[in-house]
Amino acid sequence: MTNELDHTNHESHGGHSPQGHRAGHDAGHRNTQPGGVLVSEHGYTLELDAPILGSGLQTVSFRIIGPDGQPVTEYQNVHDKELHLIAVRRDMAHFQHVHPVRDASGTWIIDLNLSPGVWRIFADFHPAGRGQPMTLGIDASVGGTYEPQQLPAADRTVQLGTYTVTLEGELMANEASELTFTVNRNDEPVTDLQPYLGAFGHLVALRIGDLAYLHVHPEGAPGDGQTAPGPKVSFFTIAPSGGTYRLHLDFQHEDTVRTAQFTVHATAAATS
Repeated sequence: MTNELDHTNHESHGGHSPQGHRAGHDAGHRNTQPGGVLVSEHGYTLELDAPILGSGLQTVSFRIIGPDGQPVTEYQNVHDKELHLIAVRRDMAHFQHVHPVRDASGTWIIDLNLSPGVWRIFADFHPAGRGQPMTLGIDASVGGTYEPQQLPAADRTVQLGTYTVTLEGELMANEASELTFTVNRNDEPVTDLQPYLGAFGHLVALRIGDLAYLHVHPEGAPGDGQTAPGPKVSFFTIAPSGGTYRLHLDFQHEDTVRTAQFTVHATAAATS
């Protein structure tokens, strides 16, 4: 398990071995802080070329400015990519997890399908030579007629076409808990999930209100001899506070990545 709730903790962003995952899990519980609330941290700044965008398919370009004031051009791969970009409209109606392309000057470019409203753009990355990964966030305004949507009610089952994804477990504030997602198709368990970015699933949790960002990777890894390719994908996670969160589970089957989204409420851990 890789618990990436604390992006200031290098251990929690570590390797795929079960032993390494457990170590990160234990270390990350003592001081968990979400990422993505700040546009600048530890000397690094997320800089968008255009903070005001049109609706529809838009080319978005940005840079990570390093402590020397120059665009960062060297990164460490984390789960098969140098940088993960999450774009979410602030009312949680739209969500995208994509992987932009970087040129030699340090500029990243990606096409995003944007609807009118205010979007939060998260860059999840690990600069080369730095001991810890991080997540920075910035808002972008998309022009047009904005029709905000209510957050979907909490539910344990999500339907994605012929796929049904169910959630077991409780999200706890300041204490680890296990969340298990079960993937079925046409009422039959999916037992041949495909690796996606080095795992059978990726989970992004966003806290309602400030969109604090939590990125979690599951127990085990493809090819470790222990982890089955479905139908269950489990995550050990910890919420930084009580409140409402939106969970976004990415999984790949038959060469297509799908995202199941859940609204959950984090509760305070019981005290003895």
